[in-house]
Amino acid sequence: MNSLIKLQNPPQPNETPANAMTNPAFWQALETELVYIQDRSGKYLSFYGDLGEELTIEPEEIIGFFPEQSLKPVLPEAYYERIRRVLERKIPEQCYCQFEYRGQSFPLELVISPIFKKEKPATAVLVMGHRLQDSDLSLINNSALPTHPDPYQKLLTKIARKIRRTLNLETIWQQTVDSLGEALQVSRCLMVAIGPEQDYLEVKAEYCTPCCTSELGNRFSPEKDPWWQQALSKREPVIFEHLVDDCHQIQSILIISTFYQNQRNGLICLQQCDRSRYWCPAEIELIQELADQVGTAIAHATLYQELEQATLAAEEASRLKSDFLASTTHELRTPLNGIIGFLKLILDGMADDAQEQQEFLEEAHKSALHLLNLINDILDIAKIEAGKMDLELGSVELAELFQAVDNFTLPQAQRKHLEFRSKLPSTLTPIVVYGNYQRLLQVMLNLVSNAIKFTHEGSIVVNAEIVKKKIDHPDQAFPGLVKVSVTDTGIGVSLDKQAKLFEKFVQVDGSHTKAYGGTGLGLAISQKLVQAMGGQVEFYSMGEGLGSTVTFTVPLEQMPVIKTVKSS
Repeated sequence: MNSLIKLQNPPQPNETPANAMTNPAFWQALETELVYIQDRSGKYLSFYGDLGEELTIEPEEIIGFFPEQSLKPVLPEAYYERIRRVLERKIPEQCYCQFEYRGQSFPLELVISPIFKKEKPATAVLVMGHRLQDSDLSLINNSALPTHPDPYQKLLTKIARKIRRTLNLETIWQQTVDSLGEALQVSRCLMVAIGPEQDYLEVKAEYCTPCCTSELGNRFSPEKDPWWQQALSKREPVIFEHLVDDCHQIQSILIISTFYQNQRNGLICLQQCDRSRYWCPAEIELIQELADQVGTAIAHATLYQELEQATLAAEEASRLKSDFLASTTHELRTPLNGIIGFLKLILDGMADDAQEQQEFLEEAHKSALHLLNLINDILDIAKIEAGKMDLELGSVELAELFQAVDNFTLPQAQRKHLEFRSKLPSTLTPIVVYGNYQRLLQVMLNLVSNAIKFTHEGSIVVNAEIVKKKIDHPDQAFPGLVKVSVTDTGIGVSLDKQAKLFEKFVQVDGSHTKAYGGTGLGLAISQKLVQAMGGQVEFYSMGEGLGSTVTFTVPLEQMPVIKTVKSS
């Protein structure tokens, strides 16, 4: 049966009637079986059908009615989802659907297309189709997804497959911008990394046409341009069009954030420099869906890099521990052999007289003390690593501490003919710091002993200065701190090796260690002890042969009265 198309709203006087649409002969000439128009809600606005004599559909029963009242899809939710998607993306879709009419059920193959209006958004679809045979029921898909992916879906799948093949962050960035830039024919496509606290942005990868200047590697503040600020403040795409007088030649720009578990981890920026561009809904949807996958890929690649670095660090730590154990075994054997050797000489009666026997005993005692110091170092670092280093903190007079250091180390310096000086600030009241006396003494003895050990000529100077800077540690306020420095004219340390000085199980120069002895744990232990007392240790050297200075800070329990010099 041939049925004439009827429009819900007749043509207005000023409108030109669509003669082809109202002429059944037009559809008959095209051998069309089914064509109708529906609005977003599904209401039929027009209808023409020639589905065979056994299936007569009267247009009067269709036009102006909703599918539920007339010709209806068996799965309306999936069908309406297709209409919504076609109107929003403005891309036709082909599908297979099961329809019902007057108790009869039959399969249809349909093509749903948006109807464009001049300067107005699309609000209706044109549906064309034909009836399938019952044997074609297997083609019916109950899903609301498109039966055949549109070009944008194919592009999304292609790009996503590329970035999923790698865990290299730089490759993911570059493949994203290259794929989007070439597919959408933009002037520039940038992959922008976000700095900590969003304090800066950095261009990590770029697709750029020859007519545009490169921005690769640029680092800038988000406040540089308004679109960056907006992009960091919202999840939705940010679009700026018709830009003029832009220093980067941009006329249209689209930016969208990448996320992983609701954490923003990048920005994709597309720029059109040769013209003003309209970003269609399908393009925006493509970029949004790709941004979701890129965000996940970035997170996985970042995690992989961190795991890789952690593995390398663990392997390096294992190697360093092995080196440390080998070095420590040697260091422990040396004094132990000395003790055994000197005692054996005495037991075998090898001493010529009482004076030589006394010398053997003194050497054995010295070796025993050295062995004890080595064992103490090893025990201290073990306690620190296990988190079992408990310190009782209290008042410590700095003058008493300095005097004890002088008593221990001055004879060592004199034996090497080195000048040794220590100096305290001039105050009217004692300088009292907050710490642990034994551990502060251990730190100072370690620093001064190192200075003496690695200095062949010149001097060692121990100095203290008061810094009026309020600090809190851990829940206690202090009016300032004391900065103690140990300066020597010794062998120094090259600039590229200074960063390793405070690492556990690291010795800056193995040859020096062999020549001077020790386990290389002294600075690492000193740093941990000082940090536990609320201070910091720092090392300075201009290079090998240029001496060095080590400083550490400790909180002041009370601010002393500084002695002032009266002018004459």
